[in-house]
Amino acid sequence: MSNDALNILDETVVTAQNETRSLRDFAGNVLLIVNVASRCGYTPQYAGLEALYKKYRDRGFTVLAFPCNQFGGQEPGTIEQILDFCNTRYGVSFPVFNKIEVNGPNRAPLYAKLTRAIPPETIGWNFEKFLVGRDGRVLARFNSSTSPDAEVLVRAIEQALAAPRI
Repeated sequence: MSNDALNILDETVVTAQNETRSLRDFAGNVLLIVNVASRCGYTPQYAGLEALYKKYRDRGFTVLAFPCNQFGGQEPGTIEQILDFCNTRYGVSFPVFNKIEVNGPNRAPLYAKLTRAIPPETIGWNFEKFLVGRDGRVLARFNSSTSPDAEVLVRAIEQALAAPRI
């Protein structure tokens, strides 16, 4: 499969308001795509993700969060409950989308494409991260234990932001 066939900007997603949105809306931005959960040991990473977003958003960076209940039932709430939790507990201001599945037969097409770009084709747990360049190509994958302030992740974000805008 060609690299162009794996461009995530060709995908659409469903917002928390249940509206379809094209990822083309984010063209020219560096994206960190994360499957999230409110009752996970990694849930405090929301704070670090928000800090990254605030630090780099003016340079064309955003975090896209996709709640997922496939790992230990750690995201059982409604999207309204999830948004309330993210806002009141962590002050999240980056986009949080509708709940999705990231593995299995009902996997969101976005996640099928992300995992084809950088295998394995399954997501291991909540808070796995994909870094996407301004051109929509997947640049890197980071496991759940990679904290948002980890040097390897920050360095990869800064390198991606240094690339010219498309």
